[in-house]
Amino acid sequence: MTGSDGILYEADNSTLGPATFQVTSTEKWAISNVGLFSERKSQSYFVNNLAQATGTNTPELFQTARMSPGSLRYFGLGLENGNYTVTLQFSETGFTDRSSQSWKSLGRRVFDIYVQGILRKKDFDISKEAGGVERAIVREFNVTVSDNYLEIHLFWAGKGTCCIPEQGYYGPLIATVHAASDFTPTVSGIPPTIGGEKSRTGLIIGIAIPVGIVGLILIFSVFYLRRRKVDDDEEEILGLGPRPDTFSYAELRAATDDFSSSNKLGEGGYGPVYKGTLADGRVVAVKQLSVASSHGKSQFITEIAIISAVQHRNLVKLFGCCIEGNRRILVYEYLENKSLDQAIFGKNELHLDWPTRFNICLETAKGLAYLHEESRPRIVHRDVKASNILLDAALCPKISDFGLAKLYDDNKTHISTRIAGTIGYLAPEYAMRGHLTEKADVFGFGVVALEILSGRPNSDNSLDNAKIYLLEWAWHLHENNQSLGLVDPTLNEFDTNEATRLIRVALLCTQASPMMRPPMSRVVAMLAGDIETSNVVSKPSYLTDWDFKDITTSFLNENKSSTSSTAQKEGKSQHNDEHCDTITSPASGVDPLLPSPVNVSMISDIIGDGR
Repeated sequence: MTGSDGILYEADNSTLGPATFQVTSTEKWAISNVGLFSERKSQSYFVNNLAQATGTNTPELFQTARMSPGSLRYFGLGLENGNYTVTLQFSETGFTDRSSQSWKSLGRRVFDIYVQGILRKKDFDISKEAGGVERAIVREFNVTVSDNYLEIHLFWAGKGTCCIPEQGYYGPLIATVHAASDFTPTVSGIPPTIGGEKSRTGLIIGIAIPVGIVGLILIFSVFYLRRRKVDDDEEEILGLGPRPDTFSYAELRAATDDFSSSNKLGEGGYGPVYKGTLADGRVVAVKQLSVASSHGKSQFITEIAIISAVQHRNLVKLFGCCIEGNRRILVYEYLENKSLDQAIFGKNELHLDWPTRFNICLETAKGLAYLHEESRPRIVHRDVKASNILLDAALCPKISDFGLAKLYDDNKTHISTRIAGTIGYLAPEYAMRGHLTEKADVFGFGVVALEILSGRPNSDNSLDNAKIYLLEWAWHLHENNQSLGLVDPTLNEFDTNEATRLIRVALLCTQASPMMRPPMSRVVAMLAGDIETSNVVSKPSYLTDWDFKDITTSFLNENKSSTSSTAQKEGKSQHNDEHCDTITSPASGVDPLLPSPVNVSMISDIIGDGR
């Protein structure tokens, strides 16, 4: 039937049973039906109604519809990959209008609509959406076809009525299905016709088959070993239960313009990150892992699936991965305002006011609390730092790379992380002994909180000696009751109570002993003001042990002055001056062969007396 829109609709008149899959005669569509209508004697999967549906110029299209008691799927076959518009048309014909007094008006048909495996309409009610019964309603969905087929799934989730207007009347109902490409196809999509003389056809087939078989054997022999490895990879991935989205390398290469340097967002400890645009228009961040994991492919994909399932508003969403040969690529959501370190250290034009900074601290703490205490499995980040916290368009923080350490092989420890330049965030027990617990993340959060509050990195050699190390400077101010002197001077206004609370929490999080650091759930409660912040009384031992004075410089200055005075008194010769300077005042400092500054002084005195 040709509709008023000029579209030629193929009749779906196949007889489907309770578990049936069938391909239409044109081989353009396939239909799958599953389920039995409960307590219904006649298992009919068609609804026929001669009523004229309103809201359409072709009411005949709505006089027949297909119904399913559970799951109804339509598959568009042999499609050229690209973007499509899927149009579904419905009309409720089994119930009476809700404004009437009839008991049949109480009927409700509720089901879910999935397109390409994605839930597009939940609890879809035809008569409610259309504004009444026997009224046509059209719903359009934009989708991307990447594997040459389209899947439309109508699923009854047990909602709505079951016995109106008769027993066992429920489930999804649909009148027409239509899919149109948003581009000009390069293939017709029409199956080839069979024609020509039989004898000539037979001759062509008789010659072509042997030649084709020989050619295939030769090709198969050349590529067998290489192809077998690819097949093994695919079998491992397809054999998994809840498998994540997988992208082809060619797809990601096209998305990033062949991993162009102009699309490069940065380089982390695990590899470079590129901005990309997928075929469906999604903007993503593509991370190439620089070292191949020693995990098996199935284990790698399983862990990706677990991490993909870990979702929280303060965690960067992992869309999927690419695994081809030795390539390991992760695909994340793209966040417009990039990383926190670029925002607070002045590498971009963002200016974070106090409410925004405090909210970033609180929301980041919530994300870590979820990883440590609520997600299954529990995840230790291992590398909490400002560059691993990203900001979305609303400046809401999202923790990134939270599962990357788990995906890497066991040799990717804190040593490699230190080489990547994050030594300032490492907890003492992790840096010295490799002892990793969630308390290592708590320590890193404490450092990040102080960086957000002060607007400076954890170490800065351009500052005065007392201020070079942020933790040391913070404790100096705290012990002198000047903690608020740590607040970023570029902030025009800030809440003193929140700032004091944040400083106390950060000092608690950076205690030397893991036992003295609070869990992240308690950190959230303290920052939110739900519980009192504990008084911080003990300066960490890793700071007190480093509290020493370097006397080398003062000694050299004193020794040089003493030597000059002796030379003036005794009128030593030019030769002795040069000899004395060579031993006591080398240009680069103390002679490394001498055991200590005290011994250098003694030798100077002996030489002077010897003259």
